[in-house]
Amino acid sequence: MPTATVNGVELYYELLGAGPPVLVIPGMGSDVRMFSPLAEELSGHFLVLVFDPRGSGRSGKPDGPYSIEQMADDAAGLLGTLGIGPATVAGYSMGGRIALALALRHPQRVDRLVLAATSARTPAVRPFTRRWFVIDVLGQVPLPRWLDPQPRSAQARQREASRAFDCTDQLGRLRVPTTVVHARHDHMTPLSLALELQEGIPGAQLVTVEGGHLALLTRQRRHLVDAVRAGGAPKPSG
Repeated sequence: MPTATVNGVELYYELLGAGPPVLVIPGMGSDVRMFSPLAEELSGHFLVLVFDPRGSGRSGKPDGPYSIEQMADDAAGLLGTLGIGPATVAGYSMGGRIALALALRHPQRVDRLVLAATSARTPAVRPFTRRWFVIDVLGQVPLPRWLDPQPRSAQARQREASRAFDCTDQLGRLRVPTTVVHARHDHMTPLSLALELQEGIPGAQLVTVEGGHLALLTRQRRHLVDAVRAGGAPKPSG
């Protein structure tokens, strides 16, 4: 099982393919397993590094609070340990916020950003909305460890890290080519927040597709793959 100790935390990672490097960063509560189909598609053209952020999957789950900046430092440390970079960084949901913090804190590690189903900040969770049900209700239900190895306490730390993060006023500092890819009916991360990314990051391009929060990992995955491959905005068929 490939692991590296970074910032005192053991991080599980997988390397696939060969070519220009791509770092894939999963979202809150997810891990390498959910992103394997995406990584495998990309590995035909790239050297793909995908890892479990602290608190997820087979990576360490230390006690104490987490922050998005801390997880960005983990990603930078992993790239450095493996001698990879600068890389195209594709971040999904919370992983997109980690990607933004990585580009702001360690710009030498980032060649390009692909921001999927994500935002520079998270909206308040309103009771009895779909987002509230997924995050604050379903997120508390314990699952068998073979299905979900993440303890609820670790997910709560990730959730608080995401809620505390807001880099909206720093988006103008980003100087790397950026593509924002977002589903039009994403109830977890509303499309309006993707528009904030497009407007805030100089030269950013926005691609919208049909579907909800996970569409870019399932039936719309080809658009996310195209965004990474093209380095610009593909033309989705919807």
